[in-house]
Parts: sequence; structure tokens; C-alpha cells
Amino acid sequence: MEITLIRHTRVAIPPGIVYGATDVNVASTFEEEAQIVASHIRDKKFDAVFCSPLTRCRKLAAFCGYPAPIIDERLKELNFGKWEMQAWNKIEDPLIEKWYADWVNIPAGGGESFHQQYLRVAGFLSEIKRETFDKVCLFAHSGTIRCARIYIGKTDFKSAFSDEIPFGDILTIHI
Repeated sequence: MEITLIRHTRVAIPPGIVYGATDVNVASTFEEEAQIVASHIRDKKFDAVFCSPLTRCRKLAAFCGYPAPIIDERLKELNFGKWEMQAWNKIEDPLIEKWYADWVNIPAGGGESFHQQYLRVAGFLSEIKRETFDKVCLFAHSGTIRCARIYIGKTDFKSAFSDEIPFGDILTIHI
């Protein structure tokens, strides 16, 4: 099965703010960025289109011609708990140092760990793998895409953040 993974476009919050699972809106550059994404997938035919429930993904899916994708909670970005909508450099939680030391296993701000996010994304991928789809599209987040890359063996947990996944990026994987 071929899966086209699409990261949402820029969001309407300043750089350096933790937003993870918070439902933030798209940036003022949305149409320009979305047009680029749409042009790259315009000629693709998908058997199914799945999407994170967050607005930044749903808006991009709709702009690209998929106003009613299959919404799946497992495609959401990492939940950073009480750190959400705080500036990274202003977080005063004493647990942040432990999280920096073991972000794979320690839940961020009381939310979830990267391993927990991986388990939900892997569960989603394992489920759709059993379907008869040939080509699938996912509108999601960088964390979701990193988890998918781990799932197919392209990277591991410790190296998952070595490569940048830009806003509006499109990656194709096979499962």
C-alpha cells in the first residue's frame, strides 16, 4: 500500500510556542502554501483520505479537494499536556529536564510520550494495512509522520527528529 503523508501548512502562532494537540488555526500564508501542496497531489487518485481532526489538517485537506476526509484521532500531534501554548523557553516545569533526557518514554507536560504517540499511529497504520487500499493519503503532523517513518523502519526513535519535516511537506511510504 502506498501512503502519501502530508504535513499541515504553517500555523497562526509565533515560533517557539508549544502547540502539539492544541487546535490552532492556519497562518495568513495558508492559501499560498496550500496551493503548492494541492499542485503536487492534484493528479493522484486515492482509495481513501484520512485526516487528523485538528483544523490545520482539515483545512488543508479541504483545500486540496477532500472536504470530507475520514477523521481519525490517532493522527493527532503529540499532546504536550500543560506545556501546550507556552513558549518552550518559558516552561518552568521541573520535569522538563527529565523529559529532555528521555522524551521517548516520559510524557510531555503530563500529556503523552513520543512512544505513546507512536503506539497510536502504529495502531492506525496496522489497521489500514489490513484494508484493500492501494493508495491512501493522510493529512497530519510532523510527529505523526515521524512515527510512520519509524513504523516502516526508515528511522528509529532516537533518530526520528534528525530530519526536518517542513510545513506542507509530502512524503510517500509503503506498508
